[in-house]
Amino acid sequence: MARVLGLALFISGKGSTAAAVMQACRTGALLNRVKPACAVMNHDNAEGLDTLMNAGMEPRDIHIIPSREYKGRQEEFGEAILKRLHQYRVDCIGQYGWMVKTPENVIREYAGVMINQHPGPLDPGRPDFGGKGMYGMRVHCARLLFCRWTNRDFWTEAVAQRVADEYDQGAVMYSRQVPILQEDDPYRLRERVLYEEYHVQITTLRMLAEGGSKVERRVTPLIRPEELPILERAKEIACMLFPKGS
Repeated sequence: MARVLGLALFISGKGSTAAAVMQACRTGALLNRVKPACAVMNHDNAEGLDTLMNAGMEPRDIHIIPSREYKGRQEEFGEAILKRLHQYRVDCIGQYGWMVKTPENVIREYAGVMINQHPGPLDPGRPDFGGKGMYGMRVHCARLLFCRWTNRDFWTEAVAQRVADEYDQGAVMYSRQVPILQEDDPYRLRERVLYEEYHVQITTLRMLAEGGSKVERRVTPLIRPEELPILERAKEIACMLFPKGS
């Protein structure tokens, strides 16, 4: 029988995926496979705190480590995080709306068992819908614009990937496509993708708990060379329309 993995949940926002994962640990696909050990937040967020506690996390196991207090001192920020993770003997980490750059010393220690959530198609090492500043509604908006301007591939993806030193450059571990409908706007698309994000993250944790882990690689590049200016324009407009990312 596979051992139970201790999971640390990293969140910055509402934490809805974290709540879905915790529910799966209690009654669903992760029962007796993964146990939420603690949560780490990078700022004092009342909505996120409420979500975690309503999902069953004890307040004493939620740790706020303000990233703003470690500006320019990423190694120290990482040490503060690792201190908490060691306290709980954490086996793996899920980043569920974690909006700050993860310190390299944390990534090194949890290489291969640190999972990031992304709401759009990724193609690590090649142009895609990830990278610095691409999160939340910006991803949904950019993907919609790109598909409509190129008139192809009317789908997006919910993705689980390994965390790497550079934003969204970690290998894709599991993904699920979500069709883009004619009537979609970024908000409607977000709601349908979010449901799949829950499934993707839970499935990926289950694979880790069962001792397996795969990597998904695209045979054909996501973006054709002549489409790169279209991608960049779509991202630019998405960032203008959603300056806060949501």
